[in-house]
Amino acid sequence: MADMTLSEVTRLQTTLQRLLGSPKLTVNKPSRKGVSVELAVSGEVIGTVHRDEDEGEVSYAIHITVLEEDLPAA
Repeated sequence: MADMTLSEVTRLQTTLQRLLGSPKLTVNKPSRKGVSVELAVSGEVIGTVHRDEDEGEVSYAIHITVLEEDLPAA
């Protein structure tokens, strides 16, 4: 896992806000190396972002976790 630069985090956040239609979405760079970048909405962490580089091409994978307890009642 490659660490993301502040520029990458900012550009990714801008792109995700536009694509998902939510200015409340933030991409948070960790304070120390080797820790996952977090994806949050209104300050609540909903997942992680992982950077991958293969043969010079960079991609970002997002893993979103939704807890059953956060779902509305059936």
